[in-house]
This record gives sequence, C-alpha cells and structure tokens, in this order.
Amino acid sequence: MAAEVSGPEVGGEGQEPLLSAGEAAAAEEEEEKEESRDVVETQEHYKSRWRSIWIMYLTMFLSSVGNVAVVRSYIAGATSLTERTSAMANTSACQAVGFILGPVFQTCFTLIGEEGITWKLIRLQLNMYTAPVLFGALLGVINIILIFAILREHRVDDLGRQCKSINFEGEESGVLDQDAEGNVDHVAVVAINFLFFVILFVFAVFETIATPLTMDMYSWTRKEAVFYNGIILSVVGIESVIVFMVVKTLSKKTGERAILHGGLLIVLVGFFILLPWGKKLPNIQWQEIKNNSIPRTTSIEMLMPFWSLQAMQLPSNHTVEPVGCPVTQSWCLNTPMIYLAQYISSDILIGLGYPVCNVMSYTLYSKILGPKPQGVYMGWLTASGSGARILGPVFVSQVYTHLGPRWAFSLICGVVVVSLLLLEIVYKRLIAFSVRYGRMQEESC
Repeated sequence: MAAEVSGPEVGGEGQEPLLSAGEAAAAEEEEEKEESRDVVETQEHYKSRWRSIWIMYLTMFLSSVGNVAVVRSYIAGATSLTERTSAMANTSACQAVGFILGPVFQTCFTLIGEEGITWKLIRLQLNMYTAPVLFGALLGVINIILIFAILREHRVDDLGRQCKSINFEGEESGVLDQDAEGNVDHVAVVAINFLFFVILFVFAVFETIATPLTMDMYSWTRKEAVFYNGIILSVVGIESVIVFMVVKTLSKKTGERAILHGGLLIVLVGFFILLPWGKKLPNIQWQEIKNNSIPRTTSIEMLMPFWSLQAMQLPSNHTVEPVGCPVTQSWCLNTPMIYLAQYISSDILIGLGYPVCNVMSYTLYSKILGPKPQGVYMGWLTASGSGARILGPVFVSQVYTHLGPRWAFSLICGVVVVSLLLLEIVYKRLIAFSVRYGRMQEESC
C-alpha cells in the first residue's frame, strides 16, 4: 500500500497537474489564437462597416475642420492594412473636393442677388450673403442625421478580422487585446509627426506666397493676382483629387514609404525651380512717382484690341494702383525675376507632390500605431499640421519681404532635404505594427 501511495502514481499525481496546467494554459492560448484566426467577417458586418466609413467620407466633404483627427482615427480602426491606404486616400479626396466645391457653391449663390427673397413670417432674408450660411447649416444637419441613423462603431484588426468596438471594454475583447500587445515605435511616431509638419508647412508657404510673388514678379494688380491665382489653385485642387485616386493603386505596387519619398523629391524639385535663375530684373514700383508715372503695358493688355484699350483709358488725374516690385524691398533691385513658366511648372509639381506626401504620411502613421485606439496620436498629428499652417505664413512673409525669394525658397529646399534625410534614417522603422511584431508579412517595400 505504501508503495502504491508513494510510488509513481503519487509522483504522477503531484507532477501531472503542474504540467497539465502549463500545457492547458498554452493549449488554451493556442485555441484562442486559432479561434481568432477563424473569425470571418459576416456580410452584414462588412456592409455596416463600409456604410459607416462612407459617412466619414461625407463628414470630411461637408465639414472637415475640427473633425480630421476623429475621422482618421475611426477609419484607421475600421479598416485592415490592405484597405487603409485606399480609405485614407478617399478621405483626403473628399476633403479636397469639399474645398473646391465650397467656393463654387458660394459663386452660384451670388445669382440670388443682394435683395433676394424675404420670408416675413420668421423674418428671414435669403440673399447672396445669407444663402451660403444657411446651406452650410442645412448640410451640417443632414450630416448629423446620417451619423445617428447609419454610423456604427466598428473595429477590425490589421488582417481584417472583426473585433469589438473602439469604446468596448470587457472580457470578450480578447482578439483586440492579443493584437494590441506590444509597444508603439515612438521614434517612428515622432518622425512621421515631423514629416507631416514639413509637408503642411511647405504647402502653407506655397499658398501664402502666391499672391505677393506674382504681384512683384509680373506686375499684377491685387485683383489680377487674386483672380489668376484662384484659377491656378483650383486647377491644383483638381490635380490633387486625381492624384489621391491614382495613389491608391500605385501604393499596392511600390509601398507607402517609397511613394512618400518620391512625393518629397517632387516637392523639392518644385521649390528648386522657383529659385531665380535668369538675368532680367522685375519691374520696380517707385513709390515716389505717383500720378506722373510712365504708362505701362502688361502682357494681358497687349492681347486686347486697340479699341478696348482706348475705352479703358483713365483720366490723367486718376490715381492708378502702383504695380511691380516695391523699392522698399531692397532685393528687388538685384534679384532676377521668376519667369511665369517657372511659376506654373512649380505649381504643377507641388500640386502633384503635396497630396502624395499628405495621404502617405498619415496612412503610414495609422499603420505604425496598429490596433490600439489612435485618437490621441491622431490628435498630435493634426496639431503638428495646424502648427505648420500657423508658422508657414509667418516664416515666408518675413523672409520673403526682407531677404527675397532666393533666400525664402532656398531655406524651404533645405527643410525638405532635412526631411528626406530623416526619412532615410527611419525608413526601415516605418512599418506596420503587425509587421513589426511578426503577425503578418509586409507585402511591399
């Protein structure tokens, strides 16, 4: 009996529970992983998820200001890695279309006139000034209704497996917790934030400098500069929408990092072209000479019929708006002019490179963050972009006014070169969270 009690059976009973507990834990963990791999998204969930994503697109189209971080965070959590680039590109395209169509709608409302229609019952006057505001408010109400009626919280992991919602906390969130294990690469996060700052900084400079640059270089009046640059920026906006659509397909072949690198190179070439290379100086605006200034014929006037020029002749005592490069800017006396062909070529290149860099930067950013909730991180990314839009105009206005376009655009080129060097340094770290921890393989370099 003693042998039976103290023999192998006791050892078996004493050791087997310990071994079986460890094996059971490992087996249970393996079963959970197998079950999570077998989670297949239902057709109903898929349709509901993409209906919600389309509501996010509509939100970016109607009112992107203040919603950017929230929309990007939601789309990052509701899409798999293979869907992410396309969804982010669509988001940017909707935002760009909204920026383009907004002024178009406002122009259409001018047909109502200043008098418009008055609804005496509620004392509401619908005219060219109130109609755009009321139309915007109506679109906002429609957007809110659609959000409550259609938008649902969805979350999938990097492989597209259905997970619990973003705000869900409970014992059944095992799939999400397993995939979220691991630390975010904060070096890559900081690098993308810096790159995004540079991208928005460069575009803010491009938008800000357009009017004063063309007035100084081509002797355009304020009205001409606003009108022609408005047309140019509209064309650049249309170009950006096309780029957003093309980049979705291109990223599947080359990868986001390579496209971001290429976009920064295009922006660099765009600003390099803007450097003054010729010998001809711009027309000088001598402020001391006012009413007795020598008449000047612009290239636009040369294309107009003689009779129309005679009709536009102003009385000799009429004060004409001074045009040309102001003599108060000392660089105007020794800096060659930037030819119109240079300016238009630069606009085309920057209009091509900026949307590429924009969508690739926050697509990579969302992939680096992985399955963790991304609201705070997306807020930091949006804050860096907002800071760039504040500092960009201040920087370029000061440098351009005091030192001229050669210094301004040279410094911009230097900033872009630094961003390219940073991208080269962190290039291998800009990979998806799941790829970094070996849960899936990277499809492209």
